[in-house]
Amino acid sequence: MSDLKYLNLGNNQLSGQLSDMFGQLSKLTVLDLSFNSLSGNLPQSFASLSNLKTMRLQNNQLTGSINVLENLPLQELNVVDNRFSGWIPDKMKEIDDLETEGNAWSSGPAPPGSEREKDHQGHTPHSRKELNKQIVKGGIIAAIVVSVLVLTVILLVLFARKSLPSHSSQFLDEEKISQNRPFTPLVSQELDADSLEHSASIDINSLQTAASLRLNPPPSDRFKSFKDTDIGSKFNSRKSIDSVAATSYSLGDLKEATANFAESRLVGEGSIGCVYKAKFLDGKVLAVKKIDFESYQDFIEVVSNISKLQHPNINGLLGYCSERGYRVLVYDFMRNGSLYNFLHLSDDYSKPLTWNTRIKIALGTARALEYLHEGCSPSAMHMNIKSANILLDTELKPHLCGCGLATFLSECSTKHDVAGYSAPECTKPSAYTSKNDVYSFGVVMLELLTGRKPFDSSKAKAEQSLVRWATPQLHDIDALDKMVDPALRGLYPPKSLSRFADVIALCVQVEPEFRPAMSEVIQSLVRCERG
Repeated sequence: MSDLKYLNLGNNQLSGQLSDMFGQLSKLTVLDLSFNSLSGNLPQSFASLSNLKTMRLQNNQLTGSINVLENLPLQELNVVDNRFSGWIPDKMKEIDDLETEGNAWSSGPAPPGSEREKDHQGHTPHSRKELNKQIVKGGIIAAIVVSVLVLTVILLVLFARKSLPSHSSQFLDEEKISQNRPFTPLVSQELDADSLEHSASIDINSLQTAASLRLNPPPSDRFKSFKDTDIGSKFNSRKSIDSVAATSYSLGDLKEATANFAESRLVGEGSIGCVYKAKFLDGKVLAVKKIDFESYQDFIEVVSNISKLQHPNINGLLGYCSERGYRVLVYDFMRNGSLYNFLHLSDDYSKPLTWNTRIKIALGTARALEYLHEGCSPSAMHMNIKSANILLDTELKPHLCGCGLATFLSECSTKHDVAGYSAPECTKPSAYTSKNDVYSFGVVMLELLTGRKPFDSSKAKAEQSLVRWATPQLHDIDALDKMVDPALRGLYPPKSLSRFADVIALCVQVEPEFRPAMSEVIQSLVRCERG
């Protein structure tokens, strides 16, 4: 099949060694052999896959090196959880989406190889990199020496002023007090936006930084997104910064981990911003949500509140960043993606969710909502319940994401699009109550029951709105059986199905006051779980 462009053999029970049969597949762009029991070394004919963009080999028992792949035009390579050894070729470290953890890579110096051949000057790429590092290191040392000299002059001036008359000593007293202020008179004009973002006081180390900034002024574009009016709000919110129970990430680290927020790392786009996959040098893979939001003070206050949300079914905040106009939140990355993807975007070879798993997902999500509505003080609303915001871990346990972001939704109301999930009484975010969350949760349960999207324009007009189509049939046993997701293949207890449908009917009632509290929903779902 020399014209083959896409080959997916993942999630089967293939075993044994791959034979050298890929030499004629030069048009292949996607090859998925993941989640099998393949063993042995990679075949040399892999080198002939000259158009291959995506290769997935994760969760096998493959051994040896991956050098045969180094010259392929790969944009995505996943070799997680195999038995590969040796070194990852330098060329391959430039792949946009590279997953290599779970192997026996060597950590020592790499031996000479094709990717480390000497250039015409007699240097290997590795040695050139070391040479560049030494040059940079020399420059840093020189800058430090000059900074220390400048600092010495500053200190001499300060000591000299101690012998001045009383008005000078008053100035020194003010200078001492100013160490608890946003900046000191000595360096107020040298500090850039980043310094103001990260610190509300200046010590000796900050003076050294300022001195070096005088020698090497930052490029003017670093100030573009910085507003003078933001300064007061930054310093007034010091208390909020101290109360944030999450790690502060630098913008530089986040840009490096997301390849400068590259489109190839984009994993989702929501109502308030985009989510990117971030891969850090220590091997951690996290999710980075870039918020379309300007106010620094409000952002820090929201981050402080979100960082306090602790529940096993909530995707808790790990970190944040607020630099140069960027507002970023950092979360755990869930490798199984969202419930929406599992239900609506999975291909024919993916394993469907069993009935028991669907109940567990509904129950876990309900517990997260109960925590927000009834366990938090003051009570919190989610305001954006949908299957795309329910993430599944490796054990398909649900983690509700987007918790605590209602403030951003209010600010971004023009982008607040939850077609099919919004309760009929909701015309704008300010009209939301906890009963609206209950309605949206009922729609998610309908997705779990039917496998259908909440709104599907490809269907007949009478069936486009899932709630309108399904609600009249929820108490009709014969109709209910026909509504069930075909992927279940009839494998569900009828009694459990009927109870599940009863809970849905209560949640999606038109009148908000008749919808149950989430604690009641949980009790009903526990009965569904028992059969």
